[in-house]
Amino acid sequence: MARHTVYTIATDLGISPSTVSKIINHTGHFSDDLRKRVLDHIKSIGYVPATSARVLRSRKTWTIGVIYLEESHIGLEHPFFSGILQSFKDEVEKKGYDLTFIVKQVGTNEMSYLNWCINKKIDGVLIVVGSHNNPEVIELVESDIPCISTDVMREHLHTIISDNDQGIRLSVEHAIEIGRTNIGMVSGPLTAKHFLYRFQKLKEVMNEQGIPYHEENMISTKGFGYTSGYEAATELLNRTSRRPDMLLVGSDLLAFGVIHAIEDLGYIVPKDIAVIGYDDISFARMSKPSLSTIRQNIEEIGKIAAEKLLDMIEKGLKNETKLTRIPVELVVRDSTKTQ
Repeated sequence: MARHTVYTIATDLGISPSTVSKIINHTGHFSDDLRKRVLDHIKSIGYVPATSARVLRSRKTWTIGVIYLEESHIGLEHPFFSGILQSFKDEVEKKGYDLTFIVKQVGTNEMSYLNWCINKKIDGVLIVVGSHNNPEVIELVESDIPCISTDVMREHLHTIISDNDQGIRLSVEHAIEIGRTNIGMVSGPLTAKHFLYRFQKLKEVMNEQGIPYHEENMISTKGFGYTSGYEAATELLNRTSRRPDMLLVGSDLLAFGVIHAIEDLGYIVPKDIAVIGYDDISFARMSKPSLSTIRQNIEEIGKIAAEKLLDMIEKGLKNETKLTRIPVELVVRDSTKTQ
């Protein structure tokens, strides 16, 4: 008996193999008639796709769910988180896994993250970004489904993040090196734990270095993008009686808005106020002035997260409270070059 494949089915039906493959995998846009014709033919010949056969043999779906928490209002185009996701995707695909986004709404029905994962038989979950106190995230990480995160830090969860302690220390040391000791901060939203940690760490490091800490020079943003940085910096500089000569900013995207606000208020970067960002996204070196920043190793974060989650899935390991810190480095550019 001849073995049926995507190619023989395509020949039988007079369509392309890619069309057959997409219909089998429920992707692409095709007419209802064509989709029905393909699926009816597959059923009539008893064809089982290779991926389905693999699932039956292993009792795994070879699918990893991704949470990109909506309440954080971070789009997929965000260069930091999208870079982590791409690195993670590259790594898990080498082992034969596919990614799918976990959504709460399925048709007219709303499910919790846990119920969605159970319903779809997800093998493991990557939490790219989210809130550490979200009850549905808590429910998920306390379940038997392997979870890993590159953002959320809490009990029963292994989180892979940059070494934020090192990042703040490098920033403060650089400020001292260029003679700037009136340091302020424009942090990202403090609902994100890494922003909160850096915000708190700055005070500790400044105290260690004997640098005065002025609360009025510290502010957090409402959002994660350019406009949020612009608005927060404008508010800070209009209210303070001790204008900072150095601003540490929670991300490069926020820093671009901060620099624009500084210039609109009549100050010069870095002559009057030096600015250092966080991330080292590609535009940081092309902006005017080019942005000094703390470079996070995005590729390594995604790669390690993938390796750890795959190990949990393959070995049947339980979720555990763990934190893995990836080293960062200082990149000095024009926004802090005072000479």
